[in-house]
Amino acid sequence: MWMASVAWAQGTAGGGSGASTILSLVPFVLVFVIFYFLLVLPQQRKQKQQRAMMDALKKGDKVITSSGVWGVVANLGKDTVTLQIADNTKIKIQREHIARLRADDDEKES
Repeated sequence: MWMASVAWAQGTAGGGSGASTILSLVPFVLVFVIFYFLLVLPQQRKQKQQRAMMDALKKGDKVITSSGVWGVVANLGKDTVTLQIADNTKIKIQREHIARLRADDDEKES
């Protein structure tokens, strides 16, 4: 009789484990949602803005490269940009290395 009651108690405890499994997954889902909104979504927005800026580059734009070189776009290729960094000095770099457009006010500070 005693063994039967122990077996019955173990059988009922196993039946309620489905709800507890779902409840134990809720914190992981919440962490994933927070991670997505705080890290992934802003990074995707920044990449979209960078891509749009690169597509809109035109000859004569003042830019700053990711390595900090200031220049003026002299020529645009499919994957490269030729920058004029001094009167008689031009360099060719990959488009992906253009970090941002330079405002006209930046030059007045130096």
